[in-house]
Amino acid sequence: MKIVIIGAGVSGCAIARELARCEAEICVLEKEEDVCCGTSKANSAIAHAGFDAEPGSLMAKLNVEGSQSMEALSRELDFPFHQIGSLVVCTDPERIAKLHDLKMQGEKNGVKELRVIGQDELRVMEPHITENAVAALYAPTGGIICPFELNIAMAENAVQNGVQFFFEQKVTAIQRHDSGQYAYTVLTDRDKFEADIVINAAGVFAGEIHNMVSDEKAEIIPRKGEYYLLDKSAGNHVSHTIFMLPGAMGKGVLVTPTVHGNLLVGPTAHDIADKEGTDVTADGLAEVAAKASLSVRDIPFRSAITSFAGLRAHEAGHDFRICELEEAPGFIDCLGIESPGLTASPAIGRYVAALVKERWELKEKGNFCPERKGIIRPSQMSLEERNALIRREPAYGNMICRCEMISEGEILEAVRRPIPARSLDGIKRRTRAGMGRCQAGFCSPRVMEILSREVPGLDMLSVTKNGPGSELVAGINKDAW
Repeated sequence: MKIVIIGAGVSGCAIARELARCEAEICVLEKEEDVCCGTSKANSAIAHAGFDAEPGSLMAKLNVEGSQSMEALSRELDFPFHQIGSLVVCTDPERIAKLHDLKMQGEKNGVKELRVIGQDELRVMEPHITENAVAALYAPTGGIICPFELNIAMAENAVQNGVQFFFEQKVTAIQRHDSGQYAYTVLTDRDKFEADIVINAAGVFAGEIHNMVSDEKAEIIPRKGEYYLLDKSAGNHVSHTIFMLPGAMGKGVLVTPTVHGNLLVGPTAHDIADKEGTDVTADGLAEVAAKASLSVRDIPFRSAITSFAGLRAHEAGHDFRICELEEAPGFIDCLGIESPGLTASPAIGRYVAALVKERWELKEKGNFCPERKGIIRPSQMSLEERNALIRREPAYGNMICRCEMISEGEILEAVRRPIPARSLDGIKRRTRAGMGRCQAGFCSPRVMEILSREVPGLDMLSVTKNGPGSELVAGINKDAW
């Protein structure tokens, strides 16, 4: 049985990992140069409790299942997850009933421990909450996560269990066969892949992939969200994820700590036509700042170290569409995976794998390994442990990124992982080198030197930020290198 998965975001990698439990030949095709290059890399990094989705929807079911499994999965795959809880803040006394409605909706979805809290308790929990706040819905099971590390962990564990990843493979056509050995031929701009089963997990491009095999057309609308990321000096401004109760001025934006100690504020939500339109605008950031101030006061925006934008794969029905197509047996859609897709991804993987196993009666392997160990983090060790590591491996004592205290040893490990880093962004997602206050101003040349030294066939002229077309060195201005 040959299975081709299109897309190496959190959904595609979660599906690959779960299907790796079965006896099948599995590969993942990704048009970018690495995993986690689309929606999965630019989002709110939230593990949603599950009170927001419509009861009875697939989105609600998989959100809650993913939320409830995240802590155990973080231990199994060694990625950071902190269950800090979330607060939906109400600033209008006449709308407190909406908090109770949201609580009842969450309880229908299976969210545990929800409660509506008053002004006094809210201010004790969050001293920087706005003065107009009168009540909030408290969800203790809400959490924060590192989306890069979750995505990479699932991908690496899939590789450990036999899945192959092919990068820079943009799918251009899918041919369905009524006879022959395989049901589908997936054509890319470089190769072709035969498959019995094709799984479409292509994010904002899932509509185009669907339309290659179906006359019933699907449309995915890119919903753009812009964010501020603040320095770690602002990371303690709030201690929970703060949402605004939707009202006449819109849904508002969130304010949340990150697992690495920064403060994240955003996003906006505007539908656009460009599926690669991740530019940041002055108007968008002004909207973020204005809306954030409705729930949290005195946010130190002067401590912003960067801003970014991501695209959510919005589908008109606002639900996850995960099913085998009647008109194309063996083709499985996994589209419309917008927020809370990051939270739901482990459950999405199980859901698709169960569909495939039941439909095709796949047998499970006896040697599947569910565990994966992440990159060594000297900064998380005691002084004695770190000194012992440096004596054993001196590269861990050579600091490359001073802002985040990332060593040469960590970067070398990123280059040698089951899915190796091949660009500056690949290194950044795996190690955080370049994510600090100076935003790679100091460490970029040193990371480039390590990549050109360690990756066969890669010289300084060929090192990229994030794949072909993003080379950093334009040429040589001396007689010799």
